Amino acid sequence: MKIVFLDAKTIGDDIDLSGFYRLGEVVKYDFSTSAEVPKRVEDADVIILNKVEINEETIGNAKKLKLVCVTATGTNNLDKDYLEKRGIQWRNVAGYSTEIVTQHTFAMLFYLMEKLSYYDDYVKSGKYVEDKLFTHFSNTFHELNGKTWGIIGLGAIGSRVAQIAKAFGANVLYYSTSGKNTNLLYEQVDLEALLSLSDIVSVHAPLNENTKGLMDIEKFKMMKKESIFLNLGRGPIVVEKDLVEALENNIIGAAGLDVLCVEPMEKESPFLKIKDRNRLLITPHIGWAAVEARTRLMKTIEAQVCEFFEKCVE
Repeated sequence: MKIVFLDAKTIGDDIDLSGFYRLGEVVKYDFSTSAEVPKRVEDADVIILNKVEINEETIGNAKKLKLVCVTATGTNNLDKDYLEKRGIQWRNVAGYSTEIVTQHTFAMLFYLMEKLSYYDDYVKSGKYVEDKLFTHFSNTFHELNGKTWGIIGLGAIGSRVAQIAKAFGANVLYYSTSGKNTNLLYEQVDLEALLSLSDIVSVHAPLNENTKGLMDIEKFKMMKKESIFLNLGRGPIVVEKDLVEALENNIIGAAGLDVLCVEPMEKESPFLKIKDRNRLLITPHIGWAAVEARTRLMKTIEAQVCEFFEKCVE
């Protein structure tokens, strides 16, 4: 069996992939363009990828190909009709990052909610040395207890966020973007109600026809002036220029983003002109990337290949 990794760098260099070498020949490419893929997969039995487009153009000459494994939950980059036509099976991985994305959600919230950038800068600037009071009160903040947290997308991650938010004493509302998720533990409301009632709004939804461009300027105008908006779903769920407008005009209080419409960030990104770290926090799509989550992801992929070929070597 020949296993080809098309963009191995997307899972990091620190994850143990030795189990794959026990299954057959392994070839790893750091990255692959669409033009490079056809030659690289022509004799592959299995291809493993994250972002590479898989369609007739890229794998049309891969005559031995039997299995495509995506090192992610989303599979928008797969032409599933073509794979079915060829009799090529595909696998993805769900649930591997629930804990770390939830953790990152709260890390981003508390950074913004407790004005941690301001207070860290205040101390490191030396100003605290000159204080007469042991506490500095100039940039006030509030407890999460008693606040209303609105969740857009109550899947596995959204549900875990809801559970922990409730443990902190928050009142949890949710809006199902598909209309299919129902959870009697929390109050389900329409999007307008969620936005107008919530002190914190976090997005944990997939990107699809229901969510693309969902959060535009009209939606931000529905939110409370001091509210915090978090997007840990997919970048294109937010109209980025509209979020910039909402921040610049004090329509909302602050925003935290782990995902952008284009990744890595474009030079022309409207977010680059916002320098206030108390108002805008952006992390470079790291919410899923804890060592434990990436290890769990690749062990799942390894097991999928083993199961497919019934060749699990101890």
